[in-house]
Amino acid sequence: MLTRLTSALALVLTSVLLVACNNTAAPAASPEQRSASASNPVNVPQYSAEQFFATKTYFGNDINHDASAMLVASDESGVFNLYRVSMDGSNWQPLTQSTTDPAFPVSWFPNDDRLLYTADQGGNELNHVYLREVDGTVRDLTPGDKLKAYFAGWHNDGSFYIASNERDPRFFDLYHYNSEDYNRKLIFNNNDGYGISAVSKDGRYLALTKERNNADNNLFLVDLASDKPSPVLITEHQGNISHQIYGFTPDSQSLLFGANGDSEFVAAYSYNLQSGATSPYSKADWDISFIYFSEDKQYRVQGVNADASTVIKITDLQTGKALQLPELPAGDLRGVTFSDDSKYLSFYLNADNSPSNLYVWQLGSPQVQRLTQALDSSIDEQHLVQSEVVRFNSFDDVTIPALLYKPHQANPNAKVPALIWIHGGPGGQSRTGYSPMIQHLVNHGYAVLSVNNRGSSGYGKTFYHLDDLRHGEDDLQDIVYGKKYLQKLDWVASERIGVIGGSYGGYLTMAAMAFTDEFEAGINIFGVTNWVRTLESIPPWWEAFRESLYAELGDPAVDGERLRRISPVFHGDKVKKPVLVVQGANDPRVLQVESDEMVAAIRANNVPVEYVLFDDEGHGFLKKANRIRAQQAYLKFLKQYL
Repeated sequence: MLTRLTSALALVLTSVLLVACNNTAAPAASPEQRSASASNPVNVPQYSAEQFFATKTYFGNDINHDASAMLVASDESGVFNLYRVSMDGSNWQPLTQSTTDPAFPVSWFPNDDRLLYTADQGGNELNHVYLREVDGTVRDLTPGDKLKAYFAGWHNDGSFYIASNERDPRFFDLYHYNSEDYNRKLIFNNNDGYGISAVSKDGRYLALTKERNNADNNLFLVDLASDKPSPVLITEHQGNISHQIYGFTPDSQSLLFGANGDSEFVAAYSYNLQSGATSPYSKADWDISFIYFSEDKQYRVQGVNADASTVIKITDLQTGKALQLPELPAGDLRGVTFSDDSKYLSFYLNADNSPSNLYVWQLGSPQVQRLTQALDSSIDEQHLVQSEVVRFNSFDDVTIPALLYKPHQANPNAKVPALIWIHGGPGGQSRTGYSPMIQHLVNHGYAVLSVNNRGSSGYGKTFYHLDDLRHGEDDLQDIVYGKKYLQKLDWVASERIGVIGGSYGGYLTMAAMAFTDEFEAGINIFGVTNWVRTLESIPPWWEAFRESLYAELGDPAVDGERLRRISPVFHGDKVKKPVLVVQGANDPRVLQVESDEMVAAIRANNVPVEYVLFDDEGHGFLKKANRIRAQQAYLKFLKQYL
């Protein structure tokens, strides 16, 4: 359950926070072939930012104990709140009514309609875990001013686990909570920087991760039933191998984990808790992202990150065959969730031109039922754009994957300006799926190339590590060569190409504007501009992977000279073209002072720079009004300068 919930939450937050937006569909023709056959411009209506963000975002679909309702989050009110949604979608009962801090669903209780959810304060990322009683009473299960906590799983008896860094802000300890009076017991005291990943359903075993560097880590197992529980290494190995935990099997007999020791991609393995034997479990041509099971142990759900799209396979463990769903619209499945008895299956379907919509299927019935209309009714899906997976060679002939969005109105007789979108991370990935930000820009006549530069995840471990200690250098050249790729398309206005990105993508945007003369305009969305300060001021709860971060980006105590050399804030005099900077005042990752100083450095050079500051946001935009305001700023800026 935890793996399923956190995977679904990560997908939606990635989209909402603009850490890594994107989409795909793979037409038979290449961009060059399509441009060659283009004729007159296609006239499509231009929709406003308000229309695109009138689109509703949904996530979470945990089915309650008696399969009468789902727990769903929606931003229809402008802020994410929780709803109890009947299985036929006819009844949406509000469960939270926040006007400030978004609420994110965790789970129903196993045997009643109590529920758990998380929320932070103003985007500070200090999430607490909250309990909502059936009568609507809300209790903070993790009170305190400066702590961060997260749900860590259910026990078979209905009790549950929460990890919290209240004792030491650097590390997370594990607490076992009673489900009746909510008293808790500390069951794992974490003084050595382990990552708490999963607890077996019988409560006996705890799975931990421990980082060595950004290419190598280990997995440990703790027998919580022993007199002195202590971590035992279960992934003895030589060289660099990256491991990840999927979770325990429902019978608490095995731990499933991923590793990339035998190939470029992550395969799944099973560790037998009794014998200590490890055996291959599942393999794909790409990374296996997650594996989890239905509550009654009948079905297994496996997700594969296949060329920037998530391919989900549901297997009936009694027959070994894939579960065949009724015919569905085009798109990727997300958040696949079974009722406890596997009578019902709930999921989201997401495509480039269609936001995530919630579906329910009663297994065996001929049709699925769609419960939501996420896209605003004023927008026609046919007017939106499907992306295409493309590839180009960079300066050193490394092949760079990307997603290309071609405006309907673009052709050789009506060339359009273009933007390169850079994802966050630095190890993120631009992925397929609906992005109102990108669709709005494309709808207004801007081509978008979402580049998965070297260092992006999803394309093998060699590609992932090509930018280690080379940030702002080799990966920046990938962005430049993305521009060269765009310039070869006969429907792109080759002299009107800009760059835009969020988080690490915001950094590369500023690097492109400071260290190259390639782009006509840049939009930096809460991007790092001073690597020395950023790496010296990481949040305390990142301590467990500090060394991994340094192995990838550099240690400010050792690599200070290089970090200053690649930090745009020290080179504001080199910025010659217009820049828009967007920042959240409560951002704990990219401090406001970085954007303040970057803007001042550009202004000192008499270069046009615009600055949009959000007082009530952190590292991203969780409030709908702020997303609209930011989007309007992007479009206004681009119309003026591109």
